Amino acid sequence: MCDQFKGKDTVVLDVAKITPLFDYFIITTASNMRQSNAIAEEIRVLMKRDSTHRRNIEGKDSEWILGDYGDIVLHIFTEETRELYDLERLWADATKVDWQSHNADKADSV
Repeated sequence: MCDQFKGKDTVVLDVAKITPLFDYFIITTASNMRQSNAIAEEIRVLMKRDSTHRRNIEGKDSEWILGDYGDIVLHIFTEETRELYDLERLWADATKVDWQSHNADKADSV
């Protein structure tokens, strides 16, 4: 989803076996804070359309926006902030989900 709104280097981590709090992290990079907010809002609209409502959002005026969708946590970073916090390294035990193949499969079936 994030790539549709110009999110870069999007990664989906399956963290279900590591923490009981949530199942997936979606991590993406925006080129600036304005784009981060636009991505967060568009994802909220798409998720709501699928009957998944955002429980909370943090950092709307910062370089790291966190959207809590229950089992899914969306992280939108500016490039510098993503490098600083390096969640992929912090959650290195998580399995990376091949979301691009999943999206291609969905497109082929339509």
